[in-house]
Amino acid sequence: MYGFSNELELDFAKYLNEINKPIWIRQVLVPGITDNEEDLIRLKEFLSTLNNVEKIELLPYHDLGKFKWENLNETYPLEGVRAATSEDVDRAKEILGI
Repeated sequence: MYGFSNELELDFAKYLNEINKPIWIRQVLVPGITDNEEDLIRLKEFLSTLNNVEKIELLPYHDLGKFKWENLNETYPLEGVRAATSEDVDRAKEILGI
């Protein structure tokens, strides 16, 4: 949908693994954008290649900061995206095996 690459982040995670630096993974769960089952499976597969992951957190998306965009007379880029529910988080945790 958005076409952004996370290649730099993946390379950095690999480097931290190589130097045995412990890391925490924090994934924002945005319905319709970052909650695709295939993408979550690919994330799980990538994380399984790392030996330095101490913790994985899922952060459910919310629009509490929308007012800041409105105060700046800017268009909120996630307009119309619903907040992630506990069911969304549970589903993602099940897919990720956490």
